Amino acid sequence: MPGTEKSFRGPDEPGGMGGYAGMRFGDDDTIRRMLTDTEVWAVVGLSNDTRRTAYSIADYLRRHGKHVVPVHPSAPVVAGEQGYATLSEIPFPVDVVDLFVRSELAGPLVDEAVKIGAKGVWLQLGVRDEAAAARAGEAGLDVVMDTCPAMEAPRLGLGWSR
Repeated sequence: MPGTEKSFRGPDEPGGMGGYAGMRFGDDDTIRRMLTDTEVWAVVGLSNDTRRTAYSIADYLRRHGKHVVPVHPSAPVVAGEQGYATLSEIPFPVDVVDLFVRSELAGPLVDEAVKIGAKGVWLQLGVRDEAAAARAGEAGLDVVMDTCPAMEAPRLGLGWSR
């Protein structure tokens, strides 16, 4: 039906998702919804290492009203928030699972996000797993892949400063 297609950015456009055999994850409506209509973000790979990108992006999300939950094998307390070793250990609902892991580790984590009932998964800049993203989408989750909230919020004019 005309007018109902999603407007995905192409692989060569600014912020494009790359050439994934015709599939792209992260249209503007999905990105906007994930950034504005969610509260609890489980950040996988978040530790107290302030030199890591996961730490700075978690801080960015926190400053813009998100409840950030650290997920790391050592389950550290980060910025006063109790961490969990796995997504399944989080004792409350999670809106978005944000992955700061190597691409080859993303698949099982995306599957766990589906299992815990997350509303969406966000695979960070450089994290790509087309098959996992497709499984999440088929399960009804919003999916964003290979970009970053700190890039997307300003691009979409959400008024989020760095």
